[in-house]
Amino acid sequence: MIKGYWIPVLHSHLPFVKHPQYENFLEEFWLFEAISECYIPLLQRLKRLEDEGVDFSLTVSVTPPLAEMLDDVHLMEKYERYLDRLIELGDKEVKRTQNSEYENIAKFYLDFFTKTKEFFCGFLERKVLNGYRYFYDLGKLEIITCGATHGYLPLLAINPKAVDVQIEVAVASHKKHFHKQPRGIWLPECAYYEGLDVVLKKNNIEFFIMDAHGLVYSEPTPQYGVYSPIVSPNGVAAFGRDHQSSKQVWSSKEGYPGDVCYRDFYRDIGYDLDFEYIKDYINPDGHRVFTGYKYHKITGETDHKEIYDPFVGMDKTKEHAQNFHFNREKQIEHISQFMDRPPCVVSPYDAELFGHWWFEGVEFLYNMFKEIDCHKVFKAITPAQYLDYFPYNPIAVPHPSSWGDRGYYDVWLNPSNDWIYRHLHQMANSMCEYANRYSNSANENEEKLLNQMARELLLAQSSDWAFLMTTATATEYSTERTKEHIYNFWKLAKMVDENFFDGDFYKKIEEKNSIFEFLNFRSYRNK
Repeated sequence: MIKGYWIPVLHSHLPFVKHPQYENFLEEFWLFEAISECYIPLLQRLKRLEDEGVDFSLTVSVTPPLAEMLDDVHLMEKYERYLDRLIELGDKEVKRTQNSEYENIAKFYLDFFTKTKEFFCGFLERKVLNGYRYFYDLGKLEIITCGATHGYLPLLAINPKAVDVQIEVAVASHKKHFHKQPRGIWLPECAYYEGLDVVLKKNNIEFFIMDAHGLVYSEPTPQYGVYSPIVSPNGVAAFGRDHQSSKQVWSSKEGYPGDVCYRDFYRDIGYDLDFEYIKDYINPDGHRVFTGYKYHKITGETDHKEIYDPFVGMDKTKEHAQNFHFNREKQIEHISQFMDRPPCVVSPYDAELFGHWWFEGVEFLYNMFKEIDCHKVFKAITPAQYLDYFPYNPIAVPHPSSWGDRGYYDVWLNPSNDWIYRHLHQMANSMCEYANRYSNSANENEEKLLNQMARELLLAQSSDWAFLMTTATATEYSTERTKEHIYNFWKLAKMVDENFFDGDFYKKIEEKNSIFEFLNFRSYRNK
């Protein structure tokens, strides 16, 4: 007898970064690290579960920018060369650490990256997205979409068409990469504003995820709290985050990732070893970066770090999976007393937590699914499956909210980043004007320029840039990226206005900002 349901949701996202003019580019390493430590290890665990006959069900958002990068031939070729360098470094490390206390961990990493490449070139056929398609088609993975470029929708909604296109292009991108209509969406930063459900319904989106207060403060107050979805007046379901299960995993101080047996993220030989030895494996300009070769465990709160044993770390995830399963079982039993249907516990996380920030996190998920399959007390399902089981849910108006710090919009609108919005609004307004003016009259060159203008607008709208400005992380890069897209947009607009086509400039930015080749500027037309 199933007592309830657990709905794990992983949000996979990185901003679109592609620099074909450079063999090595620092910000492209964001993607390559995430592939090696998060995306491929997750897919490897799912394949192992399938091979072992273990039942599992997982929801993953793959945002359109990430899908474009994971399907990009140029970036995947670069990634394979990235792996080759790490394997070469591993060979050197095994020799350097021979007969030392670091020898076994060096051998572990050499084996880790070697098997990563074998899986990438073999099962995935050199495209990471192939793995997601495989499990999506198998019915074990529910892939949901996001905003086209993770634009922060409440702050773009001054021009409703800007939001319309973010959702419309996201759905089109999903269909392009996965060959089916997405049933759900991870709203960028889980940010909701009143009326957004109208846009979602228009694009046949059935559900979205929001933070707990966005659902609890709905009108009227939901009968089941966050343990059942609500349905907006326009017929779109909203699932609320359960803070108890979320905090147990994501908190580095109170959650599992802070255990002293687990790998320390920040100690890496890219920073620890002599420059002359490591220089070929860090950024060519000499900027030190993470290599993925991390030899120390968390140990404690002091600077002293003991040597990491990956086998002890991975084994520890069994204990934490058992603890998490026990807590969910007791939580569901308690909540069931107050509900006339089995409760669902929704646990949304950033996917990069599993494997990247918490190296052993993907092994935890693997063991968690084994626990569920073994005990059969509650069942892991997707939001779409829940709606199939329970098509009738309480009707309420979701409350504006986000899952950012303090729960609303200020992470993405504050003195560090407020300057960007006047540009984004002006660009969106102008894009609509150009679309109205040229929809029926654009010649071949104007068509190219206007389509690229739309790409530059979408890329400028990415919430990542505002977020990085707030956190003062990669501030220079995020500021430059925003200014670059603004500059490109207006230079392209000037070409249209002056009936002049600068082929060299156009080719350069088309190759670099090659996202959404299907994009048509007419999407911005006010009909």
